[in-house]
Amino acid sequence: MEDRARAAAEASRAKTSDSDALRQNYVTPGLAGQQISTVDNNRTFAPNIACQKTATMLEVLVQPASGGDLGKVTIARDTDLDGTVDSTSNLPVPVSGICANGVVSCQPGTWNDCSFFRWDVDAAKKLKLTSVDMPRLAGCYCLNNSCGTNLAWGNMASVLRDLGGGIVGALTTADPRYGIAEAVIDGPSIRYVGAQSTACSANPNLPQTAYRAKPATIASDAYAASTSNSVFQALKGSATGAGTALAFRHCSIERRVTVLKPGAEDIVSRTAGGYSTIQNGTSFDFLMGSPADNSLAGGSCTLVDFRMTLHVTDPDRIVDARLAEFFADDWAQVRIDGQLIGSGPSAWTTSGLPPSKCELKKTFHTYPNLDLRPYLTAGDHEIWLRVAVAEGGEGFARVHVDIDNSCKTLEQVVDSCGGHAADPQCKLDSELVDGVQTWVGGVATGLRALPQTRILGGPSCPTQLTRDYFLKDRTYRCAIDDIAKPDTSRGAYIIDHSTETMLADRTLQSDGSYATSTRAFSLPDRGSVPACEPVCKTRAPKANSEAAPDGVVGAKQNVATGYDTFFHACTSNNQCPAGPGEEVISACGCLDDFPEAVVMMQTVRLAGADMVCTGSVQ
Repeated sequence: MEDRARAAAEASRAKTSDSDALRQNYVTPGLAGQQISTVDNNRTFAPNIACQKTATMLEVLVQPASGGDLGKVTIARDTDLDGTVDSTSNLPVPVSGICANGVVSCQPGTWNDCSFFRWDVDAAKKLKLTSVDMPRLAGCYCLNNSCGTNLAWGNMASVLRDLGGGIVGALTTADPRYGIAEAVIDGPSIRYVGAQSTACSANPNLPQTAYRAKPATIASDAYAASTSNSVFQALKGSATGAGTALAFRHCSIERRVTVLKPGAEDIVSRTAGGYSTIQNGTSFDFLMGSPADNSLAGGSCTLVDFRMTLHVTDPDRIVDARLAEFFADDWAQVRIDGQLIGSGPSAWTTSGLPPSKCELKKTFHTYPNLDLRPYLTAGDHEIWLRVAVAEGGEGFARVHVDIDNSCKTLEQVVDSCGGHAADPQCKLDSELVDGVQTWVGGVATGLRALPQTRILGGPSCPTQLTRDYFLKDRTYRCAIDDIAKPDTSRGAYIIDHSTETMLADRTLQSDGSYATSTRAFSLPDRGSVPACEPVCKTRAPKANSEAAPDGVVGAKQNVATGYDTFFHACTSNNQCPAGPGEEVISACGCLDDFPEAVVMMQTVRLAGADMVCTGSVQ
């Protein structure tokens, strides 16, 4: 059985191994209505896969001139696919160069006074050449003597394929009903097999071709067609079609950022007492007492109290707070929230009169520079200045505060998806992270959003913030009604208990019990598999005849000859089937030219970027 399978596989591979084999054995005879043989060649049949077909829908015959140009190009067509050629024409200009979608015509044998033409089809479906600018043509190259000698005759097969490909592209674009396959290259001519294989309509403007311009309409049209199809509706209403009832639930994970720039009163402020507040930028001096000379009248010894209330809203923004100075004539003590923090001119710790005589006949000054931040917690704090005066005197205290009123951010991540994520009946269906599609249809796309940098706060308080994400927009697919599921316990038992040499099984008996069994098991020898398909790499010299609006590439180079590189699948005896004029660069083996391909692609990319004109110096 294995030998028969291998023989069948080899026979199939011989007919379908590459595009040339497929075209020769199936595509060309199928479109032309010719005989096709089965894989084993025991039977033949004539398929009928087209409404109309012809063995020669298009034939192109060329005749090179002495200057290397194609002096004469004859095009013969079977326009109605009845098997008879009914249209023959000659190009009105010589062909000096060929493009993917047109031709270039210059003074014979030169690349001077060139005109550029694109293949088009007129209203009567006849081929014509339309004069265009060269940038509207693609893949152009030169073939006359200005680029090299004998280019047309030496590369006749590729010249015919390129010339015919442009014509075929124009014809099939104008009339999408037709299918065309390359059939025969015979000397200086190429012949195409053609058939009408789409819609079997006499009108070339098929409704189906509208999808090429608007692919998105396919889904809506398919849905409209399914609503009236009885088979589709029956399947949709079945248990298999209904499956599990699902609900799609939308939620988001949002990083909400508030930029704050508080005023001075939002950090610390004088709400009662004191007589002045002096602000200098982010520094504040809170003044209290009666500093004018002898502004306080006493007797033998009079106690005078001054109280000032500071309200602290945000203690974290207080950079520094000090009892900067106080003075008195005669005695003074300073308290905060009732706690003594300074006195003079000597220690005075009681709430009564000073410890010695009241009248000192002088004013004392002290600059304690005492740190008040441990005292200034959030809330109200009372600063209390008590002065003892005999006869006349004065008293004063100054509290200095530095604050930080810079812009700061308040972040909060609002997650409305937590419930769905924790629900075992819900699966993530789609996710957009800051506009990047990371999940779609329940499958990770492999894309990841880069960290985002945003400027928040507006012109008054611009703040730059960089985070991994700011918004995750999610949709969960949640099951709300399950249909009966098949019993897979037997299969699970077989997988869990079998080995490479023993097959275990468990079956349900009529009385509800289970019977287990084991038996020897082995797979047939599958043979060895080569590590790769051996290939070889060759090259052949080629004139650099590519053309651009600035001229032929070869004329701009020191050496006007390059090389074409080819890869060939090696023969069964490990020989490289090099073509005519090719030299072997790498012998048969497992070749890996990926690094070279990357370098070439990067070179082309950077060269293209370097040639882009910009509005500023780069």
